[in-house]
Amino acid sequence: MNTFPVAQLKQFRDEITRFMMLYKFALAELETKVEILQEEFQLLHDYNPIEHTKSRLKSPESILNKIRRKNCMFSLPEIRRNIKDIAGLRITCSFISDIYRIRDMLLSQSDLTLIEEKDYIERPKGNGYRSLHLLVGVPVFMSDREEQVCVEIQIRTIAMDFWASLEHKIYYKYEETVPSRLTEELKEAAEAAFYLDKKMERLQDEISQIKSEREDELELKLGQLLGQAAPLQISPELLRLFSGSE
Repeated sequence: MNTFPVAQLKQFRDEITRFMMLYKFALAELETKVEILQEEFQLLHDYNPIEHTKSRLKSPESILNKIRRKNCMFSLPEIRRNIKDIAGLRITCSFISDIYRIRDMLLSQSDLTLIEEKDYIERPKGNGYRSLHLLVGVPVFMSDREEQVCVEIQIRTIAMDFWASLEHKIYYKYEETVPSRLTEELKEAAEAAFYLDKKMERLQDEISQIKSEREDELELKLGQLLGQAAPLQISPELLRLFSGSE
């Protein structure tokens, strides 16, 4: 009679748990970095480029399904080498320029390592999808070692996120067999969303310019008023009081 390999199963369970913990901790580390940036902008700047964030960690079932689709060997090193989006963070912002601003702020942090960048804004996918994708290495400090863990970051505008969310729902409903006519309409909708992004950014730039000009004008008028003000007259008695003379 074969003995049930309890020890081997326990070891495998512990390895899977440690493996998933690494991605969980890396995602938490990255979320903290973004939260710090959000709070800094809220407290010190007039404008916050980060609207909201959403994180996700693939389930073991989802990882297994992706292994099958990619024809990978079932081993933790192979999974780590071939599946780069186990942990993901999506950052949504208002304007296209914010996307690159956030990217630069994150990559300027010395403990994050850029592994790969895919700019689907300048070069959108065939279906019209736009977003900036970054794969970054995040250091995770465990009790016995340091690990570099890959996390995918997607940065997109509200309009891009709106389109991507609805496109995903439509494809899910049709089980990825969307009629060609609807595919073309989805692509047109993506172009319309991008046009809206460009237009809103232009309006924001014009409003910012008007605001800056008015502030400059106000400062100039205030300087002129202060320059025209009569010198402050201090009585001789008050001067003697502060100088200590009788």
